[in-house]
Amino acid sequence: MSVTKEAVIDRLKTISGPDFSGNIVDLGMVSEIFIADAKVFFSITVPAARAQEMEPLRAAAERVVKAIPGIAGAVVALTAEKKSGGMEAPVPQRPAPPRPAAPPAAAAPAPRQAPPSQSSGKRGVPGIEAIIAVASGKGGVGKSTTAVNIALGLAANGLKVGVLDADIYGPSMPKLLGIHGKPETVDGKVLKPKENYGLKVMSMGFLVDEETPMIWRGPMVMSALTQMLREVEWGPLDVLVVDMPPGTGDAQLTMAQQVPLAGAVIVSTPQDLALIDARKGLNMFRKVDVPLLGIVENMSYFIAPDTGKRYDIFGHGGAQKEAERLGVPFLGAVPLEMGIRESSDAGAPVVAAKPDGAEAKIYKEIAARTWAQLQAGKGAAESGPNIVFE
Repeated sequence: MSVTKEAVIDRLKTISGPDFSGNIVDLGMVSEIFIADAKVFFSITVPAARAQEMEPLRAAAERVVKAIPGIAGAVVALTAEKKSGGMEAPVPQRPAPPRPAAPPAAAAPAPRQAPPSQSSGKRGVPGIEAIIAVASGKGGVGKSTTAVNIALGLAANGLKVGVLDADIYGPSMPKLLGIHGKPETVDGKVLKPKENYGLKVMSMGFLVDEETPMIWRGPMVMSALTQMLREVEWGPLDVLVVDMPPGTGDAQLTMAQQVPLAGAVIVSTPQDLALIDARKGLNMFRKVDVPLLGIVENMSYFIAPDTGKRYDIFGHGGAQKEAERLGVPFLGAVPLEMGIRESSDAGAPVVAAKPDGAEAKIYKEIAARTWAQLQAGKGAAESGPNIVFE
């Protein structure tokens, strides 16, 4: 039984708008609706100032659509109402201490990306040349899928690569890479990473049943991360890609403060709400002096497989504009593609499953740009300042 847009719209008209004024369809809050493989995709535009309180509205819309006979699933996103002239203003930042030499009205220059400090007291991991964090300000933006495909892209370019799944509460790597079973130990203490597709992998998902909830407080999370990083036989690796949990909590601070991260990649979807959270992750890394390698825009656009028509379901180009505004490299845009999701669910990421496909090419290019930024930062660190004697 095929489902029509009209049927979806009729159900959405049963959802009251904010403050019970009309319904979300008649109020113009629902974006263009796209249906593919019995799955429905659309977004709901809400006032940015009321975004958090609108989550029940989004959940209600998703619930009534999923209840339609013949619907296999629904992807519903909240997107912030835009002001005239472009993106919502960034979240206000705490002002830096004033510098006497700078005139009050002068615009602050974009922060330079400092190379990782070698004198910060952070202890490196033996056998690992560089550690990259892949992070996002919020969940649901495809960060883990991006992280694993970047790792595979780096490996496809001839590098020795490992992946650390740092999401203690929601580990994804066992599913994404089709790896099961508990890791072996070298001497009863040091763990041997699991391997697939040429990647060395460690995840909490290997150590506990996937249905077991991790009801841990901050110190336990930090201890587990430290063990998975330092008590694993990683080396030799050219790069370790760390799939960070969403947000800016204990796990992120543990990695940023205790490990000499060579850089961070921020993943965001195009809509304004995701970008607001992405800024938080970006600013966190800046505050702890971790170089920003760039931003990836995931779910950037959708190409209908039957007509070839393009749909910007969650908007388009927001992450690229944000990267330009902040002076951060834009690493690339990844489309919302059924094949990426299907291959990930099957434990065969698209770069490994279809290495010559269009999507794999995009990830490989993102990986190459990431590595180029990493090498550029390394070169700056090694060159050091020029000392002139007169």
